[in-house]
Amino acid sequence: MKKTIIILLTIISFTGCKSSKRAKNKKETPTKVIIKKKKRETTAYEVKSKKKTSKADKIVAHAQKFKGVRYKWGGTTKSGMDCSGLIFESFRVNDIILPRISRDMAKKGDKISLKKAQEGDLLFFKTKNKRSNINHVGLVIKTKSGDITFIHATTSKGVIVSNLSEKYWESAFVEARRVL
Repeated sequence: MKKTIIILLTIISFTGCKSSKRAKNKKETPTKVIIKKKKRETTAYEVKSKKKTSKADKIVAHAQKFKGVRYKWGGTTKSGMDCSGLIFESFRVNDIILPRISRDMAKKGDKISLKKAQEGDLLFFKTKNKRSNINHVGLVIKTKSGDITFIHATTSKGVIVSNLSEKYWESAFVEARRVL
């Protein structure tokens, strides 16, 4: 008896799950959602930020993401960076391929005077070493009234921002070049 009741309940429960033909054939009326957008005023900040970003701006912005990264010879990532790796990576991300070594980078683009230097230009140096070759590179991030600020990677402090008027960098400076 118990078995018969269980079988009957099982059969009834399965037949209750069956969908009707009417439900299948019934066409649903599409509902259209209309969203009215409110017109809002543009702030002064938004107007300023809508100006077109130049390639140099993008390169500088990418390089500045590495500020504070420790120095690593041959490095090109946030786990460690060298001077030419910083420049190479910042340009590469913006579809400009430069040589990987600073002395080879110094052969690219056009040599410019410091007076004409602008954001995105490269500065090359000969620091105190055994060779007389260019061995250091920096990226100009700002120029104001002849005062040039650049980002680069140093062995002692990693990726930092310096000023070309600092005695050490002024005496080691060799040339500026424009690649863009």
